[in-house]
Amino acid sequence: MKKIVYTKHAEGKLERLRRVGSKVSKNLVAETVFEPENIDFEIDYPKIIASRPLDKLHILRVVFRYEDDKIIIVTLYPARKGRYYESKKN
Repeated sequence: MKKIVYTKHAEGKLERLRRVGSKVSKNLVAETVFEPENIDFEIDYPKIIASRPLDKLHILRVVFRYEDDKIIIVTLYPARKGRYYESKKN
């Protein structure tokens, strides 16, 4: 399994989300990257956007890229379900 490395920006996003009570964690980010419900290779190539449900109304979107033997997490953000793709799960 490739090692996950967070940019300073991504670390800051995790901290800001934690402060507002979000349950987004590094474990959830890793699950999103390795087991996404949806993955987009085209919108921001060469970055990849992986998504998975976060709660009943939101998904978590993780923007990352591959660099040698690492996965670089560029940013992450919650988004409303249905905004980027039609979720398979409720």
